[in-house]
Amino acid sequence: MFAVALTFSGGLATFLRRGWRENGDIVRRTLAEKTAVKDVIEACGVPHPEVDLIVVTDGEHGENPRAVDFAWAVQAPTRMHVYGVPAPAEVLPHAPRLQGGSPPRFVADGHLGKLARNLRLLGLDTVYERDADDPRLLEIMVADDRVLLTRDRPQLMHRIVCHGYCPRSDESEEQTREVLRRFGLKENGAGLAPFCRCLHCNALLEAVAKSEVLAALAAEPLTLRYYDEFRRCPGCQRIYWPGTHTQKLASLVARLLGKG
Repeated sequence: MFAVALTFSGGLATFLRRGWRENGDIVRRTLAEKTAVKDVIEACGVPHPEVDLIVVTDGEHGENPRAVDFAWAVQAPTRMHVYGVPAPAEVLPHAPRLQGGSPPRFVADGHLGKLARNLRLLGLDTVYERDADDPRLLEIMVADDRVLLTRDRPQLMHRIVCHGYCPRSDESEEQTREVLRRFGLKENGAGLAPFCRCLHCNALLEAVAKSEVLAALAAEPLTLRYYDEFRRCPGCQRIYWPGTHTQKLASLVARLLGKG
């Protein structure tokens, strides 16, 4: 039997299980056998995709700080500091971060439909299947190297999940802002191209001549009269044009990007 003391920062305290939090964000555990640090952290309720840096030290005063990965074995009394994403740049600045290189492509679970739609609106490649079960979500994630978005923490803890995020908010607009912040998309604009994707099936829209949509929009005579620019989804064949609804979507984009 040996003791382990963990300190969580960078917003990770929100995941800690009740009764396991004392003296601020310090959690103390007693282990009976050698255990991977990933399992020690997740037993506290913190999914590993939310962890960017793990620093272990020796002694009571934190000597010899060093970064370890999720496979590192805890087998003796240990103190560790677990940092959320992104870990502070000044903490072991040369140590590799555990969540670097996350791809800006997503797969969202069935409870995050509005979040998925908002991400598509911003031009972000986001797969969403309302009825997808856990194995299906993991299949999509692995096949396309996607970030898993889910509020199901046990799902995020699955060993094959490399990149993932658990939205904290219950509200879809704030969830969207969280994702943009978490993956640095708002700062560098990577992958952001509003109105370029189908909101229903995620495919990239293609410009199409008005003459090619006359039959499809035969029941929309006013649309055909007042609009000349159209785009069509090559996946589901839905047709888009800059109607009055576009103004509402533009306002939503402005709010999501902090411009409205």
